[in-house]
Amino acid sequence: MHLDVLDLRNFYYRTALGRVAQRAIRDQVVKHWPPGPGQTVVGFGFAVPLLRPYLADSRRVIGLMPGPQGVMPWPAGMENVSVLCEDTAWPVATGLADRLVLMHGLETSENPSAVLEEAGRVLGPGGRALVIVPNRSGLWARSDATPFGFGRPYSVAQLEAQLKRHGFTPERSQSVLFAPPASTRFWLRTADFWEAIGRKMPWLVGGVLMVEASKQVYAPTRGGLGAAVKRPLKVLEGIGQPASVPAPTRG
Repeated sequence: MHLDVLDLRNFYYRTALGRVAQRAIRDQVVKHWPPGPGQTVVGFGFAVPLLRPYLADSRRVIGLMPGPQGVMPWPAGMENVSVLCEDTAWPVATGLADRLVLMHGLETSENPSAVLEEAGRVLGPGGRALVIVPNRSGLWARSDATPFGFGRPYSVAQLEAQLKRHGFTPERSQSVLFAPPASTRFWLRTADFWEAIGRKMPWLVGGVLMVEASKQVYAPTRGGLGAAVKRPLKVLEGIGQPASVPAPTRG
């Protein structure tokens, strides 16, 4: 089930480990999707710690928070953009979103298929989704000290297969959070070093998976021939014409 919004807020905004995790994940999100004007950016679950870089230039930023989790006003000191919703019904128009981030929304939902169905509905043509989940092989999924220790962890193959079943095309994947989920000073101070090492050594196991996917859009089909015929054959052409009779000759 979904985590409580107060526990999520306290982890990401009031603990040193949460701020380290927030910075590491957000840096990779911005690297994938640099902020740009005119975009509608939507987050589902508790994705708002990753959306702040998009507030200045985006046309619209929406933070969707599921009902069992609860909602909090965000961002602090600015006009609120967070909304309470159900997993199966997001208050977002069909095809509105250009970018969609899911964090602490898929693995903790009791109906992940409905979450991905809604994600596909709100994402517009050419839009991209970034799904962030605990890595089942990583240390963060095994620790109850972080929100990534709750819900269902995934492997890359499992997550990509689930995305494909709901009309998404996985484009790329990566791991983040290579330092252990420890709050000791050494690990906190060296977190950036471990992130840099992990990105250069893909065989290292990160605690969190990020999979970017695009929405499958099929071209409309047309019946009949695709090319026009310059001189179409008429249905009765050649029928009913009198046969020519040769002229009589004298013997």
